[in-house]
Amino acid sequence: MAEVIRIAESASDVSISNLPQNVEAEAALLGALMIDNRLVEDVQLKLKSHHFFEPLHGRIYDGILKLTDSNRVANPVTLKPLFEADEGMKEVGGPSYLAQLTGSGAAVIGARDFAAQIYDLALLRALVGVGRELVEGALDTSEDVAPLAQIERAESELYKVAEEGGAEGKAKTFAEATKEALRVAEAALNSGGGLSGITTGLSDLNGRMGGLHRSDLIILAGRPGMGKTSLATNMAFSAATRFLQDQSDGIEADRSAGAGVAFFSLEMSADQLATRILAEQSEVTGEQIRSGKIQAHEFKKLARAAAELTSLPLYIDDTPALTIAALRARARRLKRQKGIGMIVVDYLQLLQGSGRGSAADNRVQEISEISRGLKQLAKELHVPVLALSQLSRAVEQREDKRPQLSDLRESGSIEQDADIVLFVYRDDYYLAAKQPADDHPDFASWQEEMGRAYGKAEILVAKQRHGSTGKVRVKFDSRITKFSDLVDEGYMPEMRGG
Repeated sequence: MAEVIRIAESASDVSISNLPQNVEAEAALLGALMIDNRLVEDVQLKLKSHHFFEPLHGRIYDGILKLTDSNRVANPVTLKPLFEADEGMKEVGGPSYLAQLTGSGAAVIGARDFAAQIYDLALLRALVGVGRELVEGALDTSEDVAPLAQIERAESELYKVAEEGGAEGKAKTFAEATKEALRVAEAALNSGGGLSGITTGLSDLNGRMGGLHRSDLIILAGRPGMGKTSLATNMAFSAATRFLQDQSDGIEADRSAGAGVAFFSLEMSADQLATRILAEQSEVTGEQIRSGKIQAHEFKKLARAAAELTSLPLYIDDTPALTIAALRARARRLKRQKGIGMIVVDYLQLLQGSGRGSAADNRVQEISEISRGLKQLAKELHVPVLALSQLSRAVEQREDKRPQLSDLRESGSIEQDADIVLFVYRDDYYLAAKQPADDHPDFASWQEEMGRAYGKAEILVAKQRHGSTGKVRVKFDSRITKFSDLVDEGYMPEMRGG
């Protein structure tokens, strides 16, 4: 094993001599894997080539995985052609080094321990890297000092260390991307068709979008009174309950059509949101719950619903005036501690940016920073982020009150960053405001029109990267602020290209 020792010595120069490492453990593990290829199954899910301190060892590990993945034997003879031109291999005497690695059969016994140690040492090296960058950034006062930005960047890097075993990025090969695409298609097939992401709780909307996709930023917008918070609450509740159901059925978290949900409520308090969910599930109105005007049987329904919801993986953060940096930091913590798989933000315009720039010109830039930050968060945590947004008053000036993409406040960046844009529209809301007097000649026609529109809503899919745009009609019960599927045999879903 002289060459192994030489690698350790050459790798331990002045600049990296203090980094946590065990090159001998790396060599012993590689030897064990070549002796018994079955050990690969035990270590490959967690251990990656970049976890090896010695780059040559990482390339040998990749070679072993490449052969075993194609059901071929990985040993010094079959690996030799892969390394005949490898410069690092030449420095240690050529491919004969592979045979030397298998010199100790006793290494097979401790292979799993070697793998665990290599992984742990890689995490420690990644932590050293994060710490060094943090110290260097904190000491550098040559540019504008932005400590909050530095803290957020450090927390982001620490999150990557905790989740992925390293702070460096990694480009996906097309093969890896294809494998992920097939996994999504398989999820849609296994769900009975139509649902490849996280359920919205509405069958027709699931059919239109395939659910809420991981890494997507979904904007849900509407004028005040349309019910956008109610719809977001409905979706969050549906995702959390489906996750519990799938867990009890033995379905793995990454294959579930549900998810634990982090709900950042910048407008309503946690108890107000909880009251809404209780009202939806118990069918006792929120007004009755708050005023105490309920009968004994209604209180029993309320208590039963509350008991059923105690284990719901729905986490509400009602801290007002959050910055986008603080929200991202809290979301990472919830992902790490609670394993959340979906984030809801109510609503986007109440978030704050970094606060730099003059008051006159920074609002558009601030919204751009916030929408971009939410999209980055979705990709980083690999979860759908559902962000509610206000609409401009331009809607009210038109005869047709249905929203358009141009109605989004500071719409440029929001529309650009969003993967999906949904609008909520209720015709009965506007009709109610036009009610004529009972003795007015138009009252009968108004009443007929109101009868057709009452209790119905439209969810307009105005933008969708994954498919077509269009309209989904749903039922809305304003008493308990609940959206549900609309059973209407005479209704054919509108099909419109996107």
